[in-house]
Amino acid sequence: MMDGQVSHWSGDAGRPVPRLDLPGNISADVAIVGAGYTGLWTAYYLKKARPGLRIVVIEERHVGSGASGRNVGALTNAITGGRERYVRAHGLDAVGRFHAAMTDTVSEIMRVAAAERIDADIVHGGEFTVATTPAQEARLRAFVASERRYPGTDLTLLEAAEAAEAAEASRRINVAGARVASWHPHAARIQPVKLARGLANAVERLGVAIYERTRVVEVDPYELQTTHGTVTADHIVVTGAGVSGYLGGARQRWFPVRASLIATVPLPAEIWDAIGWASGEILREATRGVISAQRTPDDRIVLGARAPAYRLGLGRGGDGAMSASSVRALRETLQRLFPATRGVELARAWSGSLPAARDGSATVGIDHATGIAWGGGYAGSGIAASNLAGRTITDLVFGRESELVALPWVQRPMPGSRRSPLAVVRSARRSR
Repeated sequence: MMDGQVSHWSGDAGRPVPRLDLPGNISADVAIVGAGYTGLWTAYYLKKARPGLRIVVIEERHVGSGASGRNVGALTNAITGGRERYVRAHGLDAVGRFHAAMTDTVSEIMRVAAAERIDADIVHGGEFTVATTPAQEARLRAFVASERRYPGTDLTLLEAAEAAEAAEASRRINVAGARVASWHPHAARIQPVKLARGLANAVERLGVAIYERTRVVEVDPYELQTTHGTVTADHIVVTGAGVSGYLGGARQRWFPVRASLIATVPLPAEIWDAIGWASGEILREATRGVISAQRTPDDRIVLGARAPAYRLGLGRGGDGAMSASSVRALRETLQRLFPATRGVELARAWSGSLPAARDGSATVGIDHATGIAWGGGYAGSGIAASNLAGRTITDLVFGRESELVALPWVQRPMPGSRRSPLAVVRSARRSR
């Protein structure tokens, strides 16, 4: 039935076209670690700004093989970890600008996908969050009240009767036992592997070189040591999980987050008549461990849970590993939300892990003294965050004094430290 090593998205997109390994020692203007979203968006915006730059991307496996290809496919304007921790440090106005930038990013990704003819099954349907228990209801009401403090917030709260009426009138999602719900328009469903592969093709058309099956062994100022040779560059950009792996310093500053997902077989019309969900909305449940889902173009439900590995019965293995208890927990969640799916066969189950900062926030920055820039720690909300990171890293590399480089996540110290990721790793190396 299910292949625990391959996501539904990878199977749907077909076998990837293999790229060359790094051919040996090379030099470039910019060398990027990781061919996930952050690395590819950074390459895209750098090359669009300065077509003459020599840019190389080094990937250990293949394009989109990490978190970029294993998520639920929710493109939304959420700030990783929420706004409150940024408010305490930077104030409401700064965080309002951050959220506005994330909202603009949702549109920017759709704009680039259209301009580059990337067919990633994008449907701009908004995001529907539902509470099914008293605790979830209290949490969701508090969240909506908090969000409404910010200018321009267009989050709508739907009471139980209103949610039912909305589901009936607009074919919005009919979730069993809904007590209260919220909706906002700044979200879209995507096919994440198609987005990653389409973006890789776009940057290659611009002249960026992507080398696969090449593992970075060490990141040094102006230099990458890899299994296939040394890359020297004026700037090194470390992205995604590499931020914790190469620049993160002490392990206690990060913890593993596991995302486990299931995909059903295509569901018949009578089940969709009971569920609705005809407008491409992203669905979330207001749980502490994030539950999210989408209806795919071929009428499946993809549902996932994201939490620290010890929660929600999620497996503890590496990427792809999926325990029977994890599958059972997700199946039970699916049937609880949508009783009409009882007895429905699952076509695939998969999982993946990613590092999250202890304080829940992402980080973007640069050390001009060494030429090393970074972006990562999105902890599952990275589809939009990675694009904003790519544009921000571009401005940091070029030394631009833009609105993006003034956002609160830029040059953010490591959790539990007053230093940047690079300062932490320098200290660790000196102590060897």
